[in-house]
Amino acid sequence: MTSLGWLAQPAVLPWLALFLGLCIGSFLNVVIHRLPKMMEREWRAECAALAGQPAPEEAPLSLVSPRSRCPNCGHGITALENVPLVSWAWLRGKCSSCGAKISARYPLVELLAGIGAAYAAWRFGFGSAALGAALFLWFTIALAFIDQETGLLPDDLTLPLLWVGLVLNIGGAFAPLRDAVIGAVAGYLSLWLIYWGYKLATGKEGMGYGDFKMNAAVGAFLGWKMLPLVILLSSVVGLAFGALQMFAARGRWDAGFRFHFGPYIAIAALVALFWGEPILRWYADRL
Repeated sequence: MTSLGWLAQPAVLPWLALFLGLCIGSFLNVVIHRLPKMMEREWRAECAALAGQPAPEEAPLSLVSPRSRCPNCGHGITALENVPLVSWAWLRGKCSSCGAKISARYPLVELLAGIGAAYAAWRFGFGSAALGAALFLWFTIALAFIDQETGLLPDDLTLPLLWVGLVLNIGGAFAPLRDAVIGAVAGYLSLWLIYWGYKLATGKEGMGYGDFKMNAAVGAFLGWKMLPLVILLSSVVGLAFGALQMFAARGRWDAGFRFHFGPYIAIAALVALFWGEPILRWYADRL
């Protein structure tokens, strides 16, 4: 065993993954908050260019700068106020300067990213599958929360996720490469066909193109054999949660209500990633 071989031990690896996942979760909160704003800035600049006007003057914004600040008072977040989970609890969910409430989404994202990474390390052990599962989890967390809050599924996340899935499956981390390529194509086309079928039947758009790309990324990671399970689970979960959201917001059934499908694809895909094989075997045994 090498001097660093202890890092891969089953008693150590999940704890390291938990720590890393919590830190990544803190960064995911930045991605969730800033990436849609960065996209909106790009769109405004493009619209101004098409109109022959100068781009709007706005302060620089990226995923790494400027330093995170309280949106209410502008207080710069210090290092001690940015420790995953601990800082939110220590501050009691409030800004240390103005007392404005800090959304519970921040510790929730950190917790999901940390526990998910630890479980991936425990489930798959040291290797490309554990790393791939953690990456898949982190990407889908960001996509789910961004879609839920803004209705956007950024190409900056869905397309890299697709390529990561294909690259990992060159070595068969989750599926044979052939199944992964077919899965990427089938994942996109399955929702694309549903979209056009619904639009031709009703004249309305039932989902966005980001959903197609996210489903393609799921197919690239898990292979085409998992797609029926993902589509079925996401539809059932989406219907249940969508109905609850609709009744909570309006108090009645509204056929015109639209909900975002990305979070339910994410939930279904994670179920398929970790427990898809046992579920399919259980189903096959009962046929």
